[in-house]
Amino acid sequence: MTESVLLFIFFVLGGSMLAQWTAWRFRLPAIVLLFSLGLVAGPGLEILHPTKMIGPAFHSLVSLAVALIVFEGGLALDFRQLKQSGEGVIRLTLFALPINLILGSAAAHYIGAMSWGAAFLFGAIIVVTGPTVVLPLLRQAKLHPRVAAFLRWEAIINDPVGAILATLVLEVLLMRPGEGSGTFFGFILPHMILSAGLMILLGFGAAWGMRWLWVRDMMPEILKIPVLITSALVLFVLGTLAMDGAGLMASTVFGMALVNLRIPGFAEIQRMKEALVVLIVSILFVLLTADLQRAELAHLSISIGLLTLAVLFLVRPLGILLATIRSDLTWPERIFVGWIAPRGIVAAAVAGIAGLRLQDAGYPGAGQVMPAVFAIIASTMILHGFSLMPLGRRLKLTLSNEPALAIVGANTWSTHLAATLHKANVPVLLVDSSEKKLMRARHEKIPVLQTEVLSEEGAESLEERPADYLICATPDNIYNGLVCAHLAPHFGHQRVFQVSPGIARLDQYSGLSRDARGKVFGDPSWNFTLLETLISEGWHFMELIVTTENKHTVFHENNNLLPFLVIQKGVAISVLSAEDDIRPSLENGYSVIALVPPEFSEAELITGGSHYVGA
Repeated sequence: MTESVLLFIFFVLGGSMLAQWTAWRFRLPAIVLLFSLGLVAGPGLEILHPTKMIGPAFHSLVSLAVALIVFEGGLALDFRQLKQSGEGVIRLTLFALPINLILGSAAAHYIGAMSWGAAFLFGAIIVVTGPTVVLPLLRQAKLHPRVAAFLRWEAIINDPVGAILATLVLEVLLMRPGEGSGTFFGFILPHMILSAGLMILLGFGAAWGMRWLWVRDMMPEILKIPVLITSALVLFVLGTLAMDGAGLMASTVFGMALVNLRIPGFAEIQRMKEALVVLIVSILFVLLTADLQRAELAHLSISIGLLTLAVLFLVRPLGILLATIRSDLTWPERIFVGWIAPRGIVAAAVAGIAGLRLQDAGYPGAGQVMPAVFAIIASTMILHGFSLMPLGRRLKLTLSNEPALAIVGANTWSTHLAATLHKANVPVLLVDSSEKKLMRARHEKIPVLQTEVLSEEGAESLEERPADYLICATPDNIYNGLVCAHLAPHFGHQRVFQVSPGIARLDQYSGLSRDARGKVFGDPSWNFTLLETLISEGWHFMELIVTTENKHTVFHENNNLLPFLVIQKGVAISVLSAEDDIRPSLENGYSVIALVPPEFSEAELITGGSHYVGA
C-alpha cells in the first residue's frame, strides 16, 4: 500500500470521522473541526495534496460528490413545510438572491477593489448558502421547524441557482469583442433558460419513473439505493453537459420530487442515504481545505478582509432586511436569517473553476476572486458555526436545550410517571391518539400530544416538539415494539424503551428480536400488568434526591422501591434498563424517579425488602 493511500485513510477517513464524533460528543460544529483538520494537513503541514495524489480527476470527483449532497438535500424539501414557512422561503429565494447579488458585487468593487467583471462574478458566487454546511448545523441545533425550514430551503434551492447565475455572469464576461446584446439575448440567455427548464422536467420525470417501478414491485430492495445514487449522478452529468450548474438543479429536483411523491418504504432508504452523505461531506471538507495552497492564502489582503467584514455585517443583513419588508417573518427571525449564511463546497468549487477561467482569459482582478471567496467560506463557517445555537437561544428561536422525554401511551401509571417528571421540572411529553386518555394529563397541566406516532402527522409533530428519549407504555407489546423500531433511527437505538413484554419474549434467540423492539424499561419482570396493579394498590412514582447518605444504597436490591430513571437536571437523563451493562453513577443532587409503595419514606431506603426488585 503506497504512502499516499495511507495518508488518505489516516487523515481523511479516520480524521474526518474522529472530528464528527468529537463534534457530537462535545456539541461543537463539526464543519469547523473538519475545516481545521484540512488546513493543518494541507497548507499547514503540507503532507496532504489531494490534487497531486488523485490527479486531474479530483475536481470531477468533487463535482459528483456535490451532486449526491444536493440530491440528499432535495430529499429534505417536503412541500408540507411550506404551510408555515412558505412566504419566508419565497422571500429568501426569489427576492433576497438578486438583492444580495447587487449588494455583494458593489461591495467587491468599492471595498474589495475588484474590477466590475470580477466583482459581479464574486457577487454571483456568494449568493449561495451551502447545504453542505447548513444541513449539518441544523442537525445539531434544535431550531423551531419554521426557522429551520427557512435556512434549509434557501441553502438547497439557491445552491444550483447560484451556480447557474455564476455561469451566466462568466459567459457574459468572456464574450468576444463584437458580441453584444444580440449574442446574450439571442443565444446565451435562451440556452440557459431552456437547459434549466429541461433539467427540471428531467428531474421530475426520473422521480415519477422511479415511483412507477417501486409501487409495481419492479425494483428489488437490494438495488433501490444503488439505482437512486446512479440516477442522481446520471442526471447531474446530463445537466452539466447541457450547461454548467444545470446538473445540480437536476439532482436537486430529482430528490425533491421523490420525497413529495410519497413512495412507500422510502423513509428507511432515505435514512441510509443520510449516513452516506455525512461521510461524503466529511471527506470533501477535509480534501478541499487541504487542497488550498500557501500561495493562494498569501493573496489574502486588507481589502479582502474588509470585503469579508462587509459581506458578513452589511451585505447579508441588509439584503435580508430589504427582501423581507412587509413579510410575516418576525424581527428575531429576520435577525437570525440575516446573520446565519455559511458558504460551503459549491461556492468553493464554482470559484475555483470560474475564477481560473476568468484569470486565463486575462481579465483584470480575476486572481482576487478565489482568495476572497475562500475568506468568506472560512469566516462564515467559523463564526456562523459557533454562533448559530447561542444566537438562536438568545432570540428564543430554539426549542428547549434540556434533555426531554416522550412517553407514548396514556394510562394510569404512565400519566402518574409523567406528572412526577413534570413536577420535578423535567421536560416530558405524553403522547396518545385518544383524547379521553389524555384528559387527566391535560387537567394536571402536563404537556401532551394527541396523535398517532406512526403516522406522518405524528412524525411531524414530534419534530416540532423534539425529545431525546422515548418510552412506549401501552398495554400492546407488539405496538410498543413497532413504535420503538420505527423511531429508533430518529432517537437512537439506545434511547428507545418499552415496558417489558414479559421475560419469555426477551429470549435472545426465540424471543422478540432486539431490532424489532426497544430496550426494556426497568426490569424484565416489571411488565404492564404489574405496574398497573401496583398503582391500584397505592404505589406511586416519587422523586428521590441523591445525597451523601443514600447515594450508595438507592440501587440496593433490598430497598422497597422500583427505580426507573436517573436525572441530572438540565444535563442528562438516564433511563434504567436491565439490558444495560452498567448502572449510571449517582452524584449529590441527582434525582432518581422510582415507583414506591404507600407510606414510603426516604429514611427506609436500606430497610425492608421487595420481592419485585431484581426478580
